Amino acid sequence: MHNILVTGGAGYIGAVLVPKLLEGGYHVKVIDLYLYGQVLKDHPHLKQIKGDIRDTALLEREIPGTDAMIHLACISNDPSYELNPSLSKTINYNAFLPLVAIAKKAKVQRFIFASSSSVYGVKETGNVTEDLPLEPLTDYSKYKALCEEHLLQQQTKDFTVLILRPATVCGYSPRLRLDLTVNILTNHAINNGCIKILGGHQKRPNIHIEDMTDLYVQALKLPKEKIAGKIFNVGYENHTVRQIADIVKENLNRPDLQIVVESTDDHRSYHISSEKIKRELGFEPKHTIGQAVCDLKQAFEQGKIPNPMTDVRYYNIKTMQAVQLK
Repeated sequence: MHNILVTGGAGYIGAVLVPKLLEGGYHVKVIDLYLYGQVLKDHPHLKQIKGDIRDTALLEREIPGTDAMIHLACISNDPSYELNPSLSKTINYNAFLPLVAIAKKAKVQRFIFASSSSVYGVKETGNVTEDLPLEPLTDYSKYKALCEEHLLQQQTKDFTVLILRPATVCGYSPRLRLDLTVNILTNHAINNGCIKILGGHQKRPNIHIEDMTDLYVQALKLPKEKIAGKIFNVGYENHTVRQIADIVKENLNRPDLQIVVESTDDHRSYHISSEKIKRELGFEPKHTIGQAVCDLKQAFEQGKIPNPMTDVRYYNIKTMQAVQLK
């Protein structure tokens, strides 16, 4: 594994992952729309391509010579997807099929797909494992599940596919998102002096961005027989939204911080088991949710997050509305 292509490499995850790949000695190619600005620094082993994964001619030109692909690009999460469902489907699903076909034809050895733990839907069991049936509740999660199904069908001895189902990622990134549970609550605690939560009983599994990006790097190095055609949940601990609010309050050392609980119709609750990836790959998160809060606090104090309440680049929906993505 020498030449790595990362779709969506200038996004929230990619902005942390790509520098790690470069530090690891890889040659990296990024295909991204750069809707959120230029966050990756120039590097002699980095090629940045402003382009659309729906452009098959672009893919046919840029994928050959790639050893492994990490596919991050998508319209991320339910609210962003629902902003324009037909557009989102063209990016999240329609573009996926030729992307995989071109990769396979170009003799890419390894294809790592960022799915989502939301594909399970709402389960009553306290331990949601990879062998449970998928019951996606939204179009976003439904098409993630369909992409998984298609990708598994393409697995061969020469084309190794790996599917990861991450929990919600949290923590600081140069392409920061402030529309994710831990990040939202931390932002409001620091800049509003108050946390407002809806319901609070819903479980929201999270994982620190440093752990998630470390796993992608590790997945490039693992023997293919350990990962070929495998699916792994990737999470840390399953906390309720109210518990996350308390973690934010504790790590900011703000005993006076007010937590306001309001009623909600959104009762989606996700709780996943990450025992399989620990057992089979030896992967365990090293960073806590509390550390993500502290990392964000430090970034605020260092002036790395200007205008957090008003700048649309921190919010996927607002950015998509502003650029009128088509």
